[in-house]
Amino acid sequence: MNPYKINYNMLYEPAVKTTPENVREANESLFSCTKTLPAAAKHCGMTQKEMKLTFFEYLKYHPSTYKSL
Repeated sequence: MNPYKINYNMLYEPAVKTTPENVREANESLFSCTKTLPAAAKHCGMTQKEMKLTFFEYLKYHPSTYKSL
């Protein structure tokens, strides 16, 4: 068996369907800094630019959770 043989089925990732639940999870993980932007975008099947736009929209309607001095 050749160890350098390419498995062409593993070269692409299946498409992720964007659902409101996936977007909510991604926004909450970005808000709490548990995911990076590329990981959150990949989680909900969006581009990074789309994820930025939805996250900025999320920030408009959710207050901060810290107290400033």
